[in-house]
Amino acid sequence: MTQQESGFSAAERAAMAQRAEELRSATGLKGAAKLVKELEACTAAIDALEGTDHQVAARLHVVVAEEAPHLAPRTWYGFPSYARDGKVVVFYQPASKFGTRYGTVGFQEDAQLDDGPMWPTSFAVLEVTDAVEQQLRELVRRAAG
Repeated sequence: MTQQESGFSAAERAAMAQRAEELRSATGLKGAAKLVKELEACTAAIDALEGTDHQVAARLHVVVAEEAPHLAPRTWYGFPSYARDGKVVVFYQPASKFGTRYGTVGFQEDAQLDDGPMWPTSFAVLEVTDAVEQQLRELVRRAAG
Protein backbone atom coordinates (compact mmCIF):
# COMPACT_ATOMS: atom_id res chain seq x y z
CA MET A 1 0.00 0.00 0.00
CA THR A 2 1.44 3.40 -0.95
CA GLN A 3 1.25 6.62 1.03
CA GLN A 4 -1.63 7.82 -1.15
CA GLU A 5 -3.54 4.59 -0.59
CA SER A 6 -3.09 4.56 3.20
CA GLY A 7 -3.12 8.33 3.78
CA PHE A 8 -0.19 8.05 6.19
CA SER A 9 3.49 8.83 5.61
CA ALA A 10 6.19 6.35 6.56
CA ALA A 11 6.99 8.50 9.62
CA GLU A 12 3.34 8.50 10.69
CA ARG A 13 3.09 4.72 10.27
CA ALA A 14 6.29 4.32 12.31
CA ALA A 15 4.82 6.51 15.08
CA MET A 16 1.66 4.37 15.15
CA ALA A 17 3.77 1.21 15.34
CA GLN A 18 5.75 2.78 18.17
CA ARG A 19 2.52 3.56 20.03
CA ALA A 20 1.35 -0.03 19.62
CA GLU A 21 4.67 -1.22 21.07
CA GLU A 22 4.30 1.18 24.01
CA LEU A 23 0.91 -0.35 24.79
CA ARG A 24 2.22 -3.91 24.44
CA SER A 25 5.23 -3.26 26.68
CA ALA A 26 3.00 -2.00 29.52
CA THR A 27 0.58 -4.93 29.32
CA GLY A 28 0.35 -6.74 32.64
CA LEU A 29 2.34 -4.10 34.54
CA LYS A 30 0.68 -2.24 37.40
CA GLY A 31 1.54 0.29 40.05
CA ALA A 32 5.20 1.07 40.68
CA ALA A 33 6.45 -1.42 38.07
CA LYS A 34 4.43 0.33 35.36
CA LEU A 35 5.61 3.78 36.47
CA VAL A 36 9.25 2.65 36.43
CA LYS A 37 8.88 1.14 32.95
CA GLU A 38 7.22 4.29 31.62
CA LEU A 39 9.88 6.56 33.19
CA GLU A 40 12.61 4.43 31.61
CA ALA A 41 10.90 4.68 28.22
CA CYS A 42 10.56 8.47 28.55
CA THR A 43 14.22 9.01 29.48
CA ALA A 44 15.34 6.61 26.73
CA ALA A 45 13.30 8.61 24.21
CA ILE A 46 14.97 11.81 25.40
CA ASP A 47 18.45 10.22 25.37
CA ALA A 48 17.90 9.07 21.77
CA LEU A 49 17.40 12.66 20.61
CA GLU A 50 20.20 14.89 19.38
CA GLY A 51 20.95 18.60 19.22
CA THR A 52 18.14 21.02 19.89
CA ASP A 53 15.57 18.22 20.20
CA HIS A 54 17.59 16.67 23.03
CA GLN A 55 18.12 20.03 24.77
CA VAL A 56 14.43 20.97 24.66
CA ALA A 57 13.17 17.53 25.71
CA ALA A 58 15.69 17.26 28.55
CA ARG A 59 14.83 20.72 29.86
CA LEU A 60 11.08 20.04 29.59
CA HIS A 61 11.64 16.85 31.60
CA VAL A 62 13.25 18.89 34.39
CA VAL A 63 10.55 21.56 34.22
CA VAL A 64 7.76 19.00 34.55
CA ALA A 65 9.53 17.21 37.41
CA GLU A 66 9.90 20.50 39.30
CA GLU A 67 6.60 22.20 38.46
CA ALA A 68 4.22 19.23 38.19
CA PRO A 69 5.77 16.20 39.91
CA HIS A 70 2.36 14.51 39.98
CA LEU A 71 2.49 14.09 36.18
CA ALA A 72 3.87 10.68 35.27
CA PRO A 73 6.62 10.51 32.61
CA ARG A 74 5.94 8.11 29.73
CA THR A 75 6.12 7.97 25.97
CA TRP A 76 3.28 8.65 23.60
CA TYR A 77 3.82 7.78 19.94
CA GLY A 78 7.51 7.75 20.89
CA PHE A 79 7.38 11.32 22.21
CA PRO A 80 8.50 12.14 25.76
CA SER A 81 5.25 12.94 27.52
CA TYR A 82 3.72 13.44 30.94
CA ALA A 83 0.32 12.17 32.04
CA ARG A 84 -2.25 12.57 34.79
CA ASP A 85 -4.47 9.58 35.52
CA GLY A 86 -3.18 7.85 32.37
CA LYS A 87 -4.03 10.77 30.07
CA VAL A 88 -1.25 12.77 28.42
CA VAL A 89 -1.22 16.41 29.46
CA VAL A 90 2.05 17.68 27.94
CA PHE A 91 4.49 16.22 25.41
CA TYR A 92 7.46 17.13 23.25
CA GLN A 93 7.27 16.37 19.53
CA PRO A 94 10.85 16.50 18.21
CA ALA A 95 11.55 18.19 14.89
CA SER A 96 13.58 15.14 13.87
CA LYS A 97 10.54 12.86 14.17
CA PHE A 98 8.85 14.27 11.07
CA GLY A 99 11.66 16.34 9.56
CA THR A 100 10.14 19.68 10.54
CA ARG A 101 11.88 22.99 11.12
CA TYR A 102 11.13 23.07 14.86
CA GLY A 103 10.05 20.80 17.67
CA THR A 104 6.89 21.55 19.60
CA VAL A 105 5.79 21.40 23.20
CA GLY A 106 2.17 20.38 22.99
CA PHE A 107 -0.71 20.08 25.39
CA GLN A 108 -3.58 17.63 25.15
CA GLU A 109 -7.22 18.27 25.99
CA ASP A 110 -6.76 17.40 29.69
CA ALA A 111 -4.35 20.32 30.06
CA GLN A 112 -6.04 23.12 31.96
CA LEU A 113 -5.05 25.91 29.58
CA ASP A 114 -8.57 27.06 28.66
CA ASP A 115 -8.67 30.80 28.10
CA GLY A 116 -11.97 31.96 26.64
CA PRO A 117 -13.25 30.58 23.33
CA MET A 118 -9.75 30.00 21.84
CA TRP A 119 -6.22 29.27 23.15
CA PRO A 120 -2.95 27.76 21.88
CA THR A 121 -2.18 24.11 22.56
CA SER A 122 1.21 23.80 20.84
CA PHE A 123 4.35 25.92 20.99
CA ALA A 124 7.30 25.86 18.58
CA VAL A 125 10.61 25.84 20.45
CA LEU A 126 13.85 26.66 18.65
CA GLU A 127 15.97 26.92 21.82
CA VAL A 128 15.49 27.02 25.56
CA THR A 129 16.48 30.47 26.79
CA ASP A 130 15.74 31.67 30.33
CA ALA A 131 12.61 33.41 29.04
CA VAL A 132 11.43 30.30 27.18
CA GLU A 133 12.01 28.15 30.27
CA GLN A 134 9.97 30.58 32.39
CA GLN A 135 7.13 30.43 29.89
CA LEU A 136 7.28 26.61 29.84
CA ARG A 137 7.20 26.54 33.63
CA GLU A 138 4.08 28.72 33.70
CA LEU A 139 2.36 26.65 31.01
CA VAL A 140 3.18 23.34 32.71
CA ARG A 141 1.96 24.64 36.08
CA ARG A 142 -1.33 25.81 34.54
CA ALA A 143 -1.77 22.70 32.41
CA ALA A 144 -1.14 20.30 35.27
CA GLY A 145 -3.64 22.00 37.54
